[in-house]
Amino acid sequence: MKKTYIRAALLALCCCPLAACGREAVSYEIAAVSEVQGETAVSSADQESGEPETIFVYICGAVRSPGVYELPLGSRVFSAVEAAGGMTEEADSRLLNQAGILEDGQQITVYTKAEAESLPSQEQSARSETAGKVNLNTASMESLMTLPGIGEAKARAILDYREEQGGFQSIEEIQQVEGIKEKVYEKIKEQIEV
Repeated sequence: MKKTYIRAALLALCCCPLAACGREAVSYEIAAVSEVQGETAVSSADQESGEPETIFVYICGAVRSPGVYELPLGSRVFSAVEAAGGMTEEADSRLLNQAGILEDGQQITVYTKAEAESLPSQEQSARSETAGKVNLNTASMESLMTLPGIGEAKARAILDYREEQGGFQSIEEIQQVEGIKEKVYEKIKEQIEV
């Protein structure tokens, strides 16, 4: 705003007779302030539209500085890894889709090579999915969301429960997940396995 005002004042001094100069300078000052206030109003309207410009993600596991990081909207997983100082030497990057687009509130777990070996193999997971069943212990969020009655919130709750409890021991255990009770279980029990 100061630069605009100074330019307007210099322009008024150079281009107008001395008597009219005061009026011109005032009108330029008003125009400059209106212009800046107009820009402010537009940016406030953008902020009020509910569209966040940043997201927060939690990255844990085999990274140098696990924690919650604020990233620009539309960032990818590799950006979160970089923000956390990169992967440690023990990390197994094969299980992490680094090109995936991040969502607000998402948790990213970077497994070590030892942890990756103890996880069910990708081959078993692929066999389960081709058999038409979703494995509760290996399925991605997207796979879980293919089940009837399971949206993003319930799929995230399943992943959180799986991580906290170390996996599901039986398909009936899914009823222990917040938001999934008998009615939802009845819809999905023929389509899930452990």
